[in-house]
Amino acid sequence: MSHAKLALGPLLYYWPRQSTLAFYADMVEAPVDIVYLGETVCSRRHELRLSDWLDVAAACADAGKEVVLSSQVLVESESDLKTLRRIITNGRFRVEANDMGAVHLLTGGDTPATDWIAGPTLNIFNPSTLAMFADMGATRWVAPPEMSRQQISDLRAGLARGMQVEIFAHGRLPLAFSARCFTARHFNLQKDTCEFRCLEFADGIPLKTREGEPFLTLNGIQTQSAHVHTLLGELPAITADGIDILRISPQGENTGDIIRLFRHALDGITPPAEALKAAIPLLPEAPCNGFWHGRPGVEQFVTA
Repeated sequence: MSHAKLALGPLLYYWPRQSTLAFYADMVEAPVDIVYLGETVCSRRHELRLSDWLDVAAACADAGKEVVLSSQVLVESESDLKTLRRIITNGRFRVEANDMGAVHLLTGGDTPATDWIAGPTLNIFNPSTLAMFADMGATRWVAPPEMSRQQISDLRAGLARGMQVEIFAHGRLPLAFSARCFTARHFNLQKDTCEFRCLEFADGIPLKTREGEPFLTLNGIQTQSAHVHTLLGELPAITADGIDILRISPQGENTGDIIRLFRHALDGITPPAEALKAAIPLLPEAPCNGFWHGRPGVEQFVTA
């Protein structure tokens, strides 16, 4: 169906060290073209240090995958900044900038980077902003998850130069980041003495409304959707638009199965509607795709 590439997004949750290493050992064999690595959510998550992420990166690269190091979204301390500098100067792998501090380090100095990725949290929502980042050396743009198909198409049309476009195609939607840790608050703990409670929740902590309906998911300082955004059923439209890369966000279980369903649908082995039907039992919550259609994100819109 398409030559679009599949990307495994950065791990948004906090998993035990051995679970994380085992997961990426499996991903070395998974049919993804690109792997994003690193801690993007919380600097207190230290089961894997940067040196460990670089070891995982080397294993993925040796298996023929493109590797990208993702920067943290909220840089709050000198220690965070030190890690960010090490990511920027790693010397081997491209970098996904997720805040303007990373952009500044990438583009400043005597030898600015000319091949980096503008991450989904840089708030790029209009053609002139996208063009500015392209002029600064970004060669790939990861669209914010809340953007619709039409908005993404309009931005691409307004760009004077070629630039890869990547969309968030599967996973709980990252909706917001805060300096406060909501997981710690849930347990009446301070952020700095959180007891690393995130380790207990492979897919975050689900929240429900008073009526018992799924509402949001707590993931440390990140707030996510309760429902799982998935564009498996939208692949004909995605390929028609010429989207370059589809990002799949890791989930606690069945990530490999989800990747294979996307790959088979893109390769024409499985019809997208059948792939979506097969994926639903593998999700931690019901699917949604509203944002893609310019509707409330929680909705599951079925294309006629």
